[in-house]
This record gives sequence, C-alpha cells and structure tokens, in this order.
Amino acid sequence: MTDKPSVLFVCVHNAGRSQMAAGFLTHLAAGRITVRSAGSAPADSVNPAVVEAMAEVGIDLSAETPKVLTDEAALACDVIITMGCGDACPVFPGKRYLDWQLPDPAGQGVQAVRPIRDDIERRVKTLLAELLDA
Repeated sequence: MTDKPSVLFVCVHNAGRSQMAAGFLTHLAAGRITVRSAGSAPADSVNPAVVEAMAEVGIDLSAETPKVLTDEAALACDVIITMGCGDACPVFPGKRYLDWQLPDPAGQGVQAVRPIRDDIERRVKTLLAELLDA
C-alpha cells in the first residue's frame, strides 16, 4: 500500500450501498484515506432514500452522482470492496478484495435503508481501523 491507503467501493448501480460506504469512509477517515465508488452499470442518480438515510446521520450525498467502474479506478486502489456486483466486477492481481453481502436498497423506502446504512457504517469503521493500523 502507499502511504495513504485507497479504497474503491463497487456495486452494480453505484446508487446505494457503495455511495453510503464511500460517504461513511470519507467522513470518518477525514482525509487519511482516498475513497472512490463506482458501479458496473451506474444508475442515473443516487437513490433518494439513501440520500435521506445518510442525511439523518449527518452525511450529505445529495451532490453525488453514480460513476462507471473503470480499470483505472480499480488499479489506483489498494482495497476493492464489492457489494453484490457478482461477475461484473473485474479482478486485478495484487489488490485486496472484500465482498460485503448486503441487501440492495434499490426500490426501498428510508425505513428499509436504515438497517443497511447502519450495517455499512459498522463495516466501514472496522475497515478504517484495519487500514490505519496497517
């Protein structure tokens, strides 16, 4: 890893899980980690229920937009965390991969998104501790 670790969160639409994870890590790492998110088939916008659920915990995703997963983004990262993108996510030698099995918030209301958000926050805090101790 470089002096400043870098993490890429990937899900299919880059409109829910990966956006929440990137939002939490960006907020909690406070500049100590480079954070990216992308999707194998990006949506047009971030899920409004996700934006609302994250606003409840003080993280503003309203200006975020889904981004397409590129080889360059993956190659630039030390850790790649997939969230339900299956075979659509490329695998690059020498990268650390984690696969977080999480429900997809697509089409769900904020009530259903909150437990997914809270699970992602716990996982991000664990990841942050690992990366900063490395």
